[in-house]
Amino acid sequence: MKLIVIVCATALGCAAQGVKHGEQVFAKTCATGYCHGPRGTSSGAPRLAGRGFNENYIAGVVMRGVPGTGMTSFATKLSREDLTAVIAYVAMLNGVTTSDAAPDTAPSGPALTGEAVRGAKLFTEATRGFGRCSTCHEVGGFGISVAAPIAQVPMSVAALKALATPDVKTATLDGQSMPALVLSEGKQGTLFYDLTSAPPVERNAEPGSVKFTDGSTWRHSSVIGAYTDAELDAVLAYLRAVT
Repeated sequence: MKLIVIVCATALGCAAQGVKHGEQVFAKTCATGYCHGPRGTSSGAPRLAGRGFNENYIAGVVMRGVPGTGMTSFATKLSREDLTAVIAYVAMLNGVTTSDAAPDTAPSGPALTGEAVRGAKLFTEATRGFGRCSTCHEVGGFGISVAAPIAQVPMSVAALKALATPDVKTATLDGQSMPALVLSEGKQGTLFYDLTSAPPVERNAEPGSVKFTDGSTWRHSSVIGAYTDAELDAVLAYLRAVT
């Protein structure tokens, strides 16, 4: 148990530096064969990306494994450096960073000042749970790209809350209606994000089984309630600095 705490704490403190290394470790040990696939998108084992997992849960599974499944413990299979790095990488796939690993400290990111620094931390802050912006938005390599890349930053908090979402449609599947973002429609099936709850759920429907109609009652303001207006102002300052 002590080892789990130490590894997790190390991953929190060194996430920004270890994510790239963690991606390499993940590709060699977790993304092969029947396992979790590139970037945790699954090729057989459960999908890891965009699941809302936090660092403590990720560290526990990596260290202990999951009894009765193909997920074995990696506590003695990987070095301390590799363990902390892969935990940081899987956390990143779930949109989680910490104050020590916020986008403003990433080597490839822009130099941030003032409120933009605070906004960067708020954007990915783990204590927000599923209500953090990075649950659905990816900026500077941090977060989950459920929504399209941010091309135009709202001018104010009021504009952010009133943000139009024309890409969100109403999906009807098995007699149930839900707000949806369509990813693909084809002969093999229809892939879309169900926005009913956070984090959004990726659903794969049989061809012709789901009907989409334009428009939805879903509003962006319904998913940013974890932030105060002052905090949203800081997030907007960050987005203006990097977009």
